[in-house]
Amino acid sequence: MNLLLIEDDRDAAGYLVKALTEAGYRVDHAADGRDGLFQATEHQYDGIIADRMLPHLDGLTIIEILRKQGNHTPVLILSALGSVDHRVEGLRSGGDDYLTKPFAFSELLARIEA
Repeated sequence: MNLLLIEDDRDAAGYLVKALTEAGYRVDHAADGRDGLFQATEHQYDGIIADRMLPHLDGLTIIEILRKQGNHTPVLILSALGSVDHRVEGLRSGGDDYLTKPFAFSELLARIEA
């Protein structure tokens, strides 16, 4: 399964790429929203994991653009913003799931596999 991780936190991204690769996934990484949108439109992915707050282009805007382009790749939003309103906003933007940071890696894996 090919995944795109869009995450600007270098430590978090390094951990997630390593852990997801060890779990058997092929993972591409984008460190900002512009690069993430570019990779999401230029390559085919089975899933996208996107941070909500990113430099240059936020995660919700990326999802909205992808959906308008007809791209229905499942997107899991990661965010430190965990209120009900924030989660609802993420899902209404076109996200398929929303996981609040910090999270257990086992929960992330379960959501990817669902």
